Amino acid sequence: MQLVGEGGPEAVRVREAARRAAVSPGAPFRHFPSRDALMNAVADEAQRCFRAEIEAALVDAPPGDPLGRFRCHGISYLRWAMKNPTHFEIISSRRFFDHDRSAGVSSDNAQLIGLTERTLAEAFSAGQLAAHDLKQVQIAACALVYGFARMHIDGHLPRGGVIEAEAEQMAADIVDLFIAGIARPPAAKV
Repeated sequence: MQLVGEGGPEAVRVREAARRAAVSPGAPFRHFPSRDALMNAVADEAQRCFRAEIEAALVDAPPGDPLGRFRCHGISYLRWAMKNPTHFEIISSRRFFDHDRSAGVSSDNAQLIGLTERTLAEAFSAGQLAAHDLKQVQIAACALVYGFARMHIDGHLPRGGVIEAEAEQMAADIVDLFIAGIARPPAAKV
């Protein structure tokens, strides 16, 4: 995890991991037969940390308010991705390890996507959404957080006038803007 944080996914090398662990260059191969196996382990740990961030945020989510839970989920997703860009890069890209061969990452990712979908389905069932097509809302929600995270990681936010110090607030603001766009307006009081 430290190698990834310092130099990105390309910096993960079995020999360097062995050097940092103060073991012989061949020792890691008893646990990780290849760089791919090492990258799978890094991805598993990154995914575990990602999920822990989201679960911690959901503890404070307003009960009985699916859109409030979605807000907590979305903001925690973006906060973690922006604070851990190289770790997010590993778990969100298929360039660094085989997602299909990493049951832990694939399962955990599917559970987080399912959580988003269920939360928005609850909002739909509770009459909180103005949109009529739940699947479109679910896909748009995933695209929003993933897209903003990628824009941050790829350095595109400054082109839009967003400096680094404003990125976390902008992330919260776009989640709020999305929610405002999909939410059913409150009923007028008579």
